[in-house]
Amino acid sequence: MPKLNEIRELRAAKVAEARSIIATAETAKRSLTADESAKFDALKAEIADLEAQETRASFLDEQERRSDARTVEPGRDTMEALESRCSLLGTLRTQMEGRSLTGAAAELHAELQRRHGAPSHGGILVPLSAFETRANTTTSAADLVGTDHRADQFIGPLRASLLVKSLGVRTLSGLVGNVSIPKHGAGLSAGWVAEGSDLSESNMAFSDVTLSPKHVGGITEMSRQLIQQSAPAIESLVRDDLSFAIASAVDAAIVAGSGAAGQPQGIIGRAGVQTADIPAAWADVLDVEQLLRGANVSPSGWYTSTAVLTGLRKVLKSASAGADYIATATSIGDLPAAASNAAPADTAILGDWSQVLVGQWGVVELLVNPYAEAPYRRGGVLVRAFSTVDVAVRHEEAFAVCTASEGG
Repeated sequence: MPKLNEIRELRAAKVAEARSIIATAETAKRSLTADESAKFDALKAEIADLEAQETRASFLDEQERRSDARTVEPGRDTMEALESRCSLLGTLRTQMEGRSLTGAAAELHAELQRRHGAPSHGGILVPLSAFETRANTTTSAADLVGTDHRADQFIGPLRASLLVKSLGVRTLSGLVGNVSIPKHGAGLSAGWVAEGSDLSESNMAFSDVTLSPKHVGGITEMSRQLIQQSAPAIESLVRDDLSFAIASAVDAAIVAGSGAAGQPQGIIGRAGVQTADIPAAWADVLDVEQLLRGANVSPSGWYTSTAVLTGLRKVLKSASAGADYIATATSIGDLPAAASNAAPADTAILGDWSQVLVGQWGVVELLVNPYAEAPYRRGGVLVRAFSTVDVAVRHEEAFAVCTASEGG
């Protein structure tokens, strides 16, 4: 029996041919000729037969999927075990060929659908960790990677691709609804009183930090041959490509998200964030550090563009012979620095990056389109990845956004 996608393509071609016969007669404002009627009836019979074949093929694929897939239960396959057996390329090939999922991919899809609901765009659900397996880890700003955070506050899919996340940003995964995190405001105060006098009263104040779902997606074109290959190196390449499609957008949103048009609000432009000029001398670096320390913040590192970091590497701490430069390839002053061409121009941010929270809802939804016109002509396919995230800052005063001074 032909594959389901082959049956559908053939049926679509027959329908188009039959419609062409009718359109020709309608254009000429006449009835069908005897030959046209015979050909139309033959096509009608073939289409009906193909519809029956499609029904049978769909039924068999569904039964195979049901027989291969099962809900993850204690004592049986764990999610981690299923994820380790799930091939991203295999999932893409399944959609490209119009087949139903089987094996570990089907079990994962069924379990993720049970936990997070059906895919809203008709794609296939895959675990976020699928984008990390066998992916290369970054070596950028290794000194900034946090080592004191709980493991359950970190997830993998964006860790290898995000420079900002290497600074120690915290990630909350497995979210379902909107999230509200209590935040301590003003606290109790104490003071000295004279004998027999009353203590002044003070009350504790609280606020909250909220996270709500915001959707981010990326589209990348891949060749049909690339997806059909199964070499481990190709699998890693596809994982990295899809991961970067979303990771780059999240990376930019953490720093400079506008807070409008569906974007999270990033650090830049967030109310309460401290501001300063980009340091031009060693004293300026110390002043920015003191800006944060004066707010009881211990900064963990800098994030800036490569151009700004290069400029700072040219500035000496003093005019004295043998003086060091205020920056190196990996630090500004005594604190680590991470630089990226994706960072906003003429901007440097110093802060305690553990104060940033990245919330992630559910999983990544993959959808393959092998019929987009331009890629179709080249034999390629479009792969779309959708994820749902948001960004929050626990204490805005934990960051100092330094920009170029006017006329500087």
